[in-house]
Amino acid sequence: MTTRTETIPLVDDTELAVTVGEPDSAAVRGGIVVLHSSRGVTERTERLVEGLADEGWLTVAPHLFHREGAARFDDPASVSEGAARVSGASVLADSDASFGWLADHGVPSDRMGVLGFDIGATAALVVASQRALGAAVTIAAAGVQTPLADGLPALLDVVGELTCPWLGLYGETGDPVDPSDVDRLREAAHASGAIVDVVVFPSAEHRIDADEAAPVSSDPLEDRDAAATRSEARNRVLNWFDAHLR
Repeated sequence: MTTRTETIPLVDDTELAVTVGEPDSAAVRGGIVVLHSSRGVTERTERLVEGLADEGWLTVAPHLFHREGAARFDDPASVSEGAARVSGASVLADSDASFGWLADHGVPSDRMGVLGFDIGATAALVVASQRALGAAVTIAAAGVQTPLADGLPALLDVVGELTCPWLGLYGETGDPVDPSDVDRLREAAHASGAIVDVVVFPSAEHRIDADEAAPVSSDPLEDRDAAATRSEARNRVLNWFDAHLR
């Protein structure tokens, strides 16, 4: 497996940087676009790209903050400011460019999937409602009743038009989404006729994109539970793509 960063020219005369994970095997199973969180392309994002490539998926993670001249933000103020300046139109344009890159590398649309985290998850669910894909997975997709950013619709307005199987992962606490909104989103998604599975974990430990350098609990049992939750979340993600990208 190899990873690299390259650029894709866009129609607005800018260039989109993407982190690419390419399987060692000549037999690529399909392609996955990873839409990162409001922190940007972190080391954890890069490891996720590597992990998916190790599983046989040609993986591409667009740097959604490239118009801001940054790949990632580290301090909370920069994270908030950077996410606020990203428009829905730009995120969707970068997503389309990434899917186009996969198509140029021989991946058909029914073997393309999208995996997104918070703002990237919101965009991923919108993409899965507007583009023909094989599968979508979102983690902490917000903006259920109110649009998360300019150019992004409220998720309740589009999720009934899902074009592919959708797995949604949420935390009962720690995620920026009210559990009642998760219930509304699940119900609306079922109206699409697509296969839908929305899982709510008791905390935010399902965030497989979380920084592994985050503070560790002083309670070993809590640490063990958190690790088990992340493992379950990771397995659910991989199993979803295994089952639906064929």
